Amino acid sequence: MSESDASRKTLAFAALLVGAAAIAFAPIFVRLSDTGPSASAFWRVALAAAPLWLWLRLSPRAEGSARLPWKPLIIAGLCFAGDLGAWHVSILYTSVANSTLEANFAPIFVTLGAWLLFRQRVSRLFLFALTVTLGGAALLIGPNFALGGRALLGDALGVLTAVFYAGYMLAIKSATERCTTAGIMAVSTGVAALALFPYALATADVFLPQSPTGWMVLIGLALIPHIAGQSLIAYGFAHLPAAFSSVSLLLQPVLAAIYAWALLGEAVGPVQMLGGLVVLAGIYLAKRSS
Repeated sequence: MSESDASRKTLAFAALLVGAAAIAFAPIFVRLSDTGPSASAFWRVALAAAPLWLWLRLSPRAEGSARLPWKPLIIAGLCFAGDLGAWHVSILYTSVANSTLEANFAPIFVTLGAWLLFRQRVSRLFLFALTVTLGGAALLIGPNFALGGRALLGDALGVLTAVFYAGYMLAIKSATERCTTAGIMAVSTGVAALALFPYALATADVFLPQSPTGWMVLIGLALIPHIAGQSLIAYGFAHLPAAFSSVSLLLQPVLAAIYAWALLGEAVGPVQMLGGLVVLAGIYLAKRSS
């Protein structure tokens, strides 16, 4: 590997970690929003769409519409719409730590999809790293599995989110060879907004924010987790293996649990803290295996 390739991979890994830190704020904004969960999902992408399309048009490497890989980008947008539609409800039904971690079970589905679609081989060390991270995941969410009812539905929606998120990550991985980060973000966000609009209108008890503060919360949701966080993650995915990238994002639920404790007062018990440390160990092993 050349020095420039090594530097690019280091930068991509840093982008993934910063992106994970940014998207970990998403459940905080969703909890603070005064709209329904499906409405906050729609406004997240709707408010982000215009700045992302402007970024695409001002980009020195801006693609013409005929050159864009429309099929994987549309699939990415639809999968992201499904991801947000399920996850924003999950955030309100179960704890922030649970919903965020379950959404990041995506590495299971990404690894399977990367093997089936791209024939990417995975090492034994990576499989061990994946096992470690999932063990940490079990420690984090285990105390809440026995609650049942609304919490159990929230957990189920969190796992469904992971399925959609895996489809999104595989689709953008497919698009990165023919499309810039700006193109990926602009098109997939626009498609997600179009898909979520009728869903939000039909299901949201409150569609429009009820105050200027409500609008500021949604603008923060669009700017920090989506434009900043997802753009950095899309860049990282363009330069790193899909399976490794998805495991690195397991840093997100650890940070989300910390944010929820600091900002919302959600307690994190010693078992969950241990789970967070195990997740971080798994991320380190995954990096060693790539």
